[in-house]
This record gives sequence, C-alpha cells and structure tokens, in this order.
Amino acid sequence: MKVRDVMNPDVVFCKPDDTVRDTAKILKENDISGAPVLEDGELVGIVSEADLLKLLVLPEKGELWLPSPFEVIEVPIRELLGWEETKKMLSDVGSKQIREIMKKDVYTISPETSVEEASELMIRHRINRLPVMEEGRLVGIVTRGDIIQGLAKV
Repeated sequence: MKVRDVMNPDVVFCKPDDTVRDTAKILKENDISGAPVLEDGELVGIVSEADLLKLLVLPEKGELWLPSPFEVIEVPIRELLGWEETKKMLSDVGSKQIREIMKKDVYTISPETSVEEASELMIRHRINRLPVMEEGRLVGIVTRGDIIQGLAKV
C-alpha cells in the first residue's frame, strides 16, 4: 500500500504570518492536531498543538499553566500578585506569529512511498503527520490515523 492510497489530498494549512490565536482556531475548526505552513504555495514549516501548548509553559517554573475552577475565585487576589502580568503573557502568546514557533525542518514523503516506510519515519522521528510532496508541490498529508485507517481496510 502506498501513501497515495491513504493520504488526505485536502490539506488544511497555515501561513507564517498567521497568529497563534488564528492557528488554534484553524486546528479546532478542522478537528486536526497540526498543519503544514505554506508561504506562496511553498512548504516552509509545520505546526502542531504541542507547539502551541509549549507557549503556555511558565518560563520560571517550567510548568504548564492551565486555569483551575478555583482560579476564577482567586482573580482579585491574583490581580494583587501579578495576575495582570499573567494575562498579558497569555495575550502576547495569542498574538505571536506562527513563523516564530513553527518547526522549519520538516520531514516530507512522496505519494509513492510505502505506508510501512511512512510509519517507520513517523515512529523514528516521533511525528504524527507527514506532508506529501510531489515535484516540489504539497499534494497531501498523511497522519498516523490515516495509516491505521488504511490498514484496517486491507
């Protein structure tokens, strides 16, 4: 079985000047966990939910910041202790351009490559998706899920 048999030819993509906020919306609306980044039709990077989540790590603590229900009650206290700074940080994160956080070294694959080879590449490099390139053009994307779904049909 070839990548061509399981890839998705309708690629949802982002642009380098899209903001984190815009990209998060694109991922959510399309129910995908990552997307290639195209500039003038050329593949220049790839971005994933993990790349976006890394922006929420508090630098001084190295911990992920996600609000708990109790934090809503603590807002007045937090305002005294730096909540405004935290809100500003989160606002700044949403305004960042994707070009600042995307991975620029992108593993790609040909539509004629076997799904076994694609699987091996994904496992070896711990990636969940591969842009499918043909003659320098993006013609599709293949994910781990696409390969599993293809194998189920065999």
